[in-house]
Amino acid sequence: MTPQAAQAFAKEWIDGWNAHDAERILNHYAEDIVFLSPVAQARVGNGRVEGIAALGSYWRSALAAMPDLRFELKEVLVGHDCLTILYRNHLRGLVAETVEFAPSGKVIRSWACYA
Repeated sequence: MTPQAAQAFAKEWIDGWNAHDAERILNHYAEDIVFLSPVAQARVGNGRVEGIAALGSYWRSALAAMPDLRFELKEVLVGHDCLTILYRNHLRGLVAETVEFAPSGKVIRSWACYA
């Protein structure tokens, strides 16, 4: 992944969240996505969300519960078939979201880590 492609992905991802557009966000993810998050653990009792349907349900619920949710992009780190988006959320908390890409270009695995 080039730095330019990583920046473009991160910008589109952040813009989708800031628009509160679940379909736009989910469009980046593969059907068999695995999402790992301590916030998911706290909200739904399981920190491992598997499959696009389950992830969509989780995120739609989260967006509805947090109408002031907004992300501010701080940095994009490029890896091999992956990238990390470093951002601040609406509570000013620092978050790192690492996504791994399948050969299709869709995100197959995602980790959300919070400061």
